[in-house]
Formats: sequence, C-alpha cells, structure tokens
Amino acid sequence: MAIGAPRAAVLRLVLRDSARPVFGGILAGLPLAMAAAYGLRGLFYGLSAVDVLSLSGASFLLLAIGLLAAYPPARRATRIDPLVALRYE
Repeated sequence: MAIGAPRAAVLRLVLRDSARPVFGGILAGLPLAMAAAYGLRGLFYGLSAVDVLSLSGASFLLLAIGLLAAYPPARRATRIDPLVALRYE
C-alpha cells in the first residue's frame, strides 16, 4: 500500500498466499483419502469406496474454513498505515 497498491489488491494477495498451503493439503490428502477408503471398502456396506460427492464436499469445506481463517489477518493487513509498516521494516 505504501507504493500505491489498493486495499483490495492487498487483501487478494494475503488470501491467495494463505490459500496455497490449503490447496496443497487438499491435493496431498485426496489420494491418501482414496487409498484409505479403498483399504476400508469392506466396512462400507452398500456404499462406494470412493464417493466423489463426499470428497469434493469435504475439500470445499476445508478450503472455505482455510479462507475464513485467513480473512481476519488479511483485513488487518489492509488497515495498517503504510508509514508504520515501512518504519517497522
């Protein structure tokens, strides 16, 4: 913001940087979840071992929770006075 970035751009930057580890965790966790479901397929009577709807719903929920957790620090980053931030660095 000290060099002219609008508040919306700073908010987007912080949220995008916070979402990267969440996406990485989801991408790493999906194959592991499918492997675990395949290993436990005998316990799922009448259900498919890999339910795409459940996996996508859980992934979306985790992404939403991650972005919701990152929103307050992102809002705080947009409210900092640029001169105070520059003096701190």
